[in-house]
Amino acid sequence: MARLRRISNVRNRKAAKAISIVLGLLLVYFSLLIQLLELLVLRRLLEPRRPRNTPLDNIFDRQHDRRRYMRRTLELSDSRCIHKLRMNRTLFRKLCELLVSEGGLNGTDDVGIDEMVMIFLVTIGHNVKNRILQQDFCRSGQTISKVFHMVLRSILRLHPILIPQPTPIPENSDDAKWKFFKGCLGALDGTHIKVRVRLEDQPRYRDRKGTVSMNVLGVCNSNLEFVYCLAGWEGSAHDGKVLRDALLRPNGLRVPKGTYYLCDQGYSKCEGFLTPYRGQRYHLKEWGGLRPKKAEEYFNMKHGSARNSIERAFGINKNRWAVLRDASWFSPEVMVQIVNSCYLLHNFIKREAGVDAFERDYVDTEPEQYPSAYAEHIEDVISVVQPSDQWTNFRDKLSQEIWSNRSGRR
Repeated sequence: MARLRRISNVRNRKAAKAISIVLGLLLVYFSLLIQLLELLVLRRLLEPRRPRNTPLDNIFDRQHDRRRYMRRTLELSDSRCIHKLRMNRTLFRKLCELLVSEGGLNGTDDVGIDEMVMIFLVTIGHNVKNRILQQDFCRSGQTISKVFHMVLRSILRLHPILIPQPTPIPENSDDAKWKFFKGCLGALDGTHIKVRVRLEDQPRYRDRKGTVSMNVLGVCNSNLEFVYCLAGWEGSAHDGKVLRDALLRPNGLRVPKGTYYLCDQGYSKCEGFLTPYRGQRYHLKEWGGLRPKKAEEYFNMKHGSARNSIERAFGINKNRWAVLRDASWFSPEVMVQIVNSCYLLHNFIKREAGVDAFERDYVDTEPEQYPSAYAEHIEDVISVVQPSDQWTNFRDKLSQEIWSNRSGRR
């Protein structure tokens, strides 16, 4: 019994010692934890308290970022303004004034005229999406869309001001390209603008190259200014069909008797539309430094040199406005209005600046409608596209006159 008691006492002492060690470790652990918490609380109390961002502060931050973006675009240099807005600062100011005075554009309580026009020009100039503009201008998507269509409608109201009246080439013209074509109003051709349509409509909009596009008829004068534009036809439509539609519309293209436009071989040889000779060299790159040997070749060379004006006008616009080069997310109905607005802005720039940076840098490479300036002033006009022997004789006589003048100078 005594032995059992001794063993029991030893065990109790060991257990008590273990318990005391555990309690000591726990005490040390809790003391360190308390000291750590005290340090954290003390550090928190000593740090300067940061002010919370209120909704009003966020509004001020967005306004600051927006103004800084606009200031960098409009105040740093003309080159930056041309890169972002596709025109220099002087033209931008004139455009804003014209849209207010003639286009009926009014700013809102939150968005000014400058910002509204900038949003529109950046959109068509770079073909950017709505969400990108939201980041640049710190605006909501609804505001961006609303402002874009407001400016678009205002630009279309400038049609009577920016579309010049076609004037025939005079008898005493000394223009090297146009002096051979007395009575000519300019040149016309079709171009294709990429669009996005529903899947079931894509076969109608697919052109001969397999691209889903819109066929646009453009008519320009000798100064590269557009005098008529018809957009909205499907890409599969033939150029001749689009031209017939333009002539039959109430406010469509008007070609007075005795005048004509230059066009390529894709159109019919008929009164009012002078085409080149088939089977002869025509495009400028086909000559390669060679000289024409007969009247038909010389006529084609002069015809191609003058008719190239419409090709150049198309190229300058596609070089300036990315929305005309690449497929946009706008609907075909809105794209018709955008195409017309781009050509109106082209006329505005030509009128105010003459030859600008985009025209100098351009290198030659290969529906809804807006009325012609002649629509309400000319009664005796050409209304049908029909081949005519009389017009063939006119072309032959003109080619012989051009060839004789060339031979006379030699």
